[in-house]
Amino acid sequence: MQPPTPIEPSRDASAPAGDETPGAPADANAANAANAAHASVDERARPRPPEPTAARALLAAGITTAAVTAVSYAAPKSYAGTLVGLTFFAATSWLVLRYDESTIRAHGLSLGGLLEPVPLSARRLARAALHAVAWATLVATIVFPLFWLGYRLYWGATSPFVLRPPPSLADEIAAQLLVVALPEEAFFRGYLQSALDRVFPPRFRVAGATLGPAWLLSSAIFAIGHVLTIQHPARLAVFFPALLFGWLRARTGGIGAPVVFHAACNLLSLTLARGYGLSP
Repeated sequence: MQPPTPIEPSRDASAPAGDETPGAPADANAANAANAAHASVDERARPRPPEPTAARALLAAGITTAAVTAVSYAAPKSYAGTLVGLTFFAATSWLVLRYDESTIRAHGLSLGGLLEPVPLSARRLARAALHAVAWATLVATIVFPLFWLGYRLYWGATSPFVLRPPPSLADEIAAQLLVVALPEEAFFRGYLQSALDRVFPPRFRVAGATLGPAWLLSSAIFAIGHVLTIQHPARLAVFFPALLFGWLRARTGGIGAPVVFHAACNLLSLTLARGYGLSP
């Protein structure tokens, strides 16, 4: 999980494994048919998930939160973040990714086919990535200026902001995207919000997204997990950006946009903390 910061804060294309194009060469059509057959066999070989219940989803959330909390305290500090991310991803793999392709898609975990048991399509992957970045950029354009203002007021920053890049910008971006945002969004918005949506169907609309109790519950559990790993009441504030992550999950149909926006929020928080001299 992300160190304490004031904010922590697609629709994945469901293209079939083998798209046939009229007039395509016979060998290309044969290859597409073979890919489709392979995907069908693989899907039949995978187990079907149990029907979600509130008790099962909340138990999974409790066990995962307890495991993550234990890892965060027991692991060496330099490896704790990576091990926490692996724990979240292992839980998501057991709860969703080991099942069939339709289950993965229903949980918004396709990521352009990256996490599906089908051959990768570069075009589909690029389309999903652009879709996620576009939505995250749109929300960031609206939210980030307000957050910057709130950050200055909350911390009483009076000195001018000075841009101080980290020792390795590439490492910081990769860590926030792959070690923090992806595993957390895969679990909380991919598994938990999706499973609870099946139990408590969404019934109200918010800016184009259909939301329900799962949106609030998954955000609350996300915040509780943060305060358990670092016991400070300010950590509960991540409930509010989690609402944005959950809204993006519902609005776009996948976790791609929440992952990008989550990482961007963390990067902004780190940048502001350095820029105002609140962290090294």
